[in-house]
Amino acid sequence: MLTTLVKRHPVASYILLAYACSWAIALPLALQAQHVIATRIPFALHYVSGLGPAIAALILTQLLGRARPKEGRPDRPDGGGHSTPWLLVGFASPLLLLAVAQLAGRILGQSTPTWTALGQVNFLPDLGLAAWGLWFVANGLGEELGWRGFFLPRLQRSHSALASSLLLSIAWAGWHLPAFFYVPSYVALGLRVLPGFFLGILAGAIVLTWLYNGSRGSVLAVALWHGSFNFVSASPAASGFAAAVTSSLVMVWAVVVVWRYGAASLAAVPKQVMPTGVLATGEA
Repeated sequence: MLTTLVKRHPVASYILLAYACSWAIALPLALQAQHVIATRIPFALHYVSGLGPAIAALILTQLLGRARPKEGRPDRPDGGGHSTPWLLVGFASPLLLLAVAQLAGRILGQSTPTWTALGQVNFLPDLGLAAWGLWFVANGLGEELGWRGFFLPRLQRSHSALASSLLLSIAWAGWHLPAFFYVPSYVALGLRVLPGFFLGILAGAIVLTWLYNGSRGSVLAVALWHGSFNFVSASPAASGFAAAVTSSLVMVWAVVVVWRYGAASLAAVPKQVMPTGVLATGEA
């Protein structure tokens, strides 16, 4: 019965399971930080909660069964998928955004973080440049195996790439809500920033849809982007001017993507050959 229900509603099932897997850790951390419950749960488990979307996607993929690829479908043509140029864009473009922010900071007399300062992360010792690996595993692979590897391809079967990005952003933003009650940088912002936070999430989702569709479904490329972006923006050392410039550049990037490629695919690929995703199955 459970498998039948999942097959009928894979998108809703994914959202519920992704939230459940992550919030099973995030909600107790939030309640503990707000002194609602008297527990001693290590706040470092915050990074484990980032694996929830991937765990949900893997569980549902097993329940649904992996579909055999259709012969002749050009979802991953030669040079697509995990080709080096797309992986390089995924890894390096957020780092380039920070470099631009650093340059702007020097010109305007604003302080910006050094690369090693970005190793400062919440709840853990200073990791230095190794912090990139933490962000890549916890939020790159942990989130993108789900959001882009499972969720986005299903949305794009019946919606344009832009509409899919919007719908994904709503679920993605909601998934972050517990963090506003225990992650120091989120707590400092407060719930009043939720509209701006959602716009940032939407801009990031559009850029990631562009990267995913343009690479013909490379989850590794979007995971690299997510890991690098969190490295340059999620560290406490990245707050202030650098974070504002980096986020603004992503919003400009998203606008350019929509203007350049249109809502249907958000990339230089026809709608009819959109990637189905590495975790996609034959179920709608």
